Formats: sequence, C-alpha cells, structure tokens
Amino acid sequence: MTLTTVRYGLADGVATITLDRPQSRNALNRAMCEDLLAAAAAAVADDARLVLVRGAGPVFCAGADLKERKDMSVDEVRNRRLRGFAAYHALESLPMPTVAVVHGAAIGSGSEIAAACDFIVATPDATFSTPEALWGTVGATQRLARVLGKRLAKDLMFTGRKLTAEEAKIAGLVTRIIAAEKLDAALAELAATIGKASASGLRQAKRCLDQGSELDPRGALAVELLAIEENLAQGAQGQDSWRNRMAGFKGST
Repeated sequence: MTLTTVRYGLADGVATITLDRPQSRNALNRAMCEDLLAAAAAAVADDARLVLVRGAGPVFCAGADLKERKDMSVDEVRNRRLRGFAAYHALESLPMPTVAVVHGAAIGSGSEIAAACDFIVATPDATFSTPEALWGTVGATQRLARVLGKRLAKDLMFTGRKLTAEEAKIAGLVTRIIAAEKLDAALAELAATIGKASASGLRQAKRCLDQGSELDPRGALAVELLAIEENLAQGAQGQDSWRNRMAGFKGST
C-alpha cells in the first residue's frame, strides 16, 4: 500500500490513520480521499481492534483543498466531492470502534471526517466549523446536523461560527476533552480498555447503535435481537472467552 497524504500504522491491534499534509493544513484533496479509502480497507484487512484518526501538524484538517479545485472542471469537482463522500463513508462504516483525535481546527471536511468516527476526543484548542455556504459551496449539511441538531448546524453553516472544544462537548459532538500533554496516556488507556473487550461484542454493539438509530423502535429492536442471536450462536467458546475477560477486568480493578 502506497500512501502519499495519509500515514497508516498498526501497533498492538490499534490502527492509526494520520492525515499527513501539514504544509497544507491537512486539506482534503483527491489523493487524500483515495488514501483514506485505502487506509480504512487496511484497518479491516488487519482486523484492528480500534482505529484512531489523527492529524499531523498544528491542525486536524482545514477542509477541502480549494487550491486544487481552482484548476478542475465541473465534472472533476463533482467527482472529487463524490470521492470525499466515499472516504467519509468508509470511516463511518468501519466495523470496529473508531475515534477521531482532534487538535486545532477541524473545518468543513475536517469536521466531516471527525464526525464520521464513533466519537471524538479533543484537546482544549480544538475548534469545529462548517463555513461552506459562506464560501459559495455546499457540503457538511447532513452528518453534523444529526449530531448537533438542525438549528445549531444552521448557525455554524450560515455564520461561520466556530464551536470551541467545550461548546462541542456540550452539544454532544465531542465526548472527551483532554489536555495535550495527557493525550497519549489517555489514548493508551482507552486502547487498553477496548483491547480487553470482546471484539465481536464491540462490533455487534456498534452495528446495533448505528443501524438502530436510523430505524423506528420496532425495527431497532429487531436489529438488536438479531445481534443477540448472533452472539448466542458463538456458543461455549464465546462463553469461556467472556468468563476469561471478566476475570481480567476484575483483576485490573
């Protein structure tokens, strides 16, 4: 796998996808769309237990690469946007837990990439904004609106307002704010906790939460019942593994 705009690494079952265009503030271009697709596929092939999505340099992602877009035809712009949607979807549909680790600005596509992950850990300097409409383009109108609610999403889109890490936490976009100097230790602890858990149980729970949130209560319950049946079908081997994990959790407390 040859990546030019993203770094991919795997250590102790944790895959790290790092946006790596710091000279362009990690702006999303066509190559990065393709690299994100490849990195997500690699995480699946490696059977990673956890995926972290990070940014190199001073910001997480400054949005779409507008310099690249200047020389594109209408068809090329359309195709690039579709590849961006494909990249977001690839992250969002990963079967294992995914965590965006956001520092500095997450603008437009950066907010989309972060929101495509299961939850966001941010440093206090993180900000989130979606100024596409002010720039005369369309984007970031769906995913964040489902998380933040329609009115706050409109405020960000129509005014260019930046949510601070604390505001994003209150709004439900960010789940944890961690000081930069404590970030690596906190991520290691998070990875260790997830590493002790049942990989299949985590994936089943993620599937239930993601699919169930798009359904009515009856349909959502059907999704969970199917997952329960799948879980039970794992049989005695799964029960033994569960007992061993519980013993491990008790020993660590």
